[in-house]
Amino acid sequence: MATRTVGMLLFPGFEPLDAFGPLEAFVISRFSGRADDAPPHPFRLLTVAENTQPVAMTGGPRVVPDARLADCPSLDVLWVPGGAGTRREYRNANLLDFIRERAEEVEVLASVCTGAALLGAAGRLNGCAATTNRRAFDWVAGLAPAARWDREARWVDTGRIVTAAGVSAGIDMALHLVERFLGADAAATAARRMEYGWIRDTRPPGP
Repeated sequence: MATRTVGMLLFPGFEPLDAFGPLEAFVISRFSGRADDAPPHPFRLLTVAENTQPVAMTGGPRVVPDARLADCPSLDVLWVPGGAGTRREYRNANLLDFIRERAEEVEVLASVCTGAALLGAAGRLNGCAATTNRRAFDWVAGLAPAARWDREARWVDTGRIVTAAGVSAGIDMALHLVERFLGADAAATAARRMEYGWIRDTRPPGP
């Protein structure tokens, strides 16, 4: 089985759950419950930022990136979190150029929450169905008016581009991608090991 490389884009003020909740879904996705019989991991995970200086997330804790934008290795999945920092980074030409370039190469370009603002500002959502955080919906949608915005979906999968609503919805979407890549059993097993109540439906549960 081929190993897919998942790159998590970091920037000052990214939302930690948008990044680390989904990363855990990829980390824990294995085919055997036996620690002594685990197959090669189906995902290689790395973090990438403008430079390798520690990046402060929302709330203050810092993360040391694995790679710089300039020397990031080839990726199969580029994951873009949201967070307060997107209100600044949507004007960051270096970040947007990186998203544009990698969007042409990756199997999946994904965003959570206001990470969709960066995809939109990079011109990657034109004509594409997408969603984002409900609280910032109008602002994000205004950056990509040519997208087909869905205010109700928990996540939207168009094949090449997948977008999720706020925070924990990113975990649901990551498990959906695990299912897409590895099958339903692998995703269900990952959710159980995370002790996470996976919402598999793209629509939120009713009242």
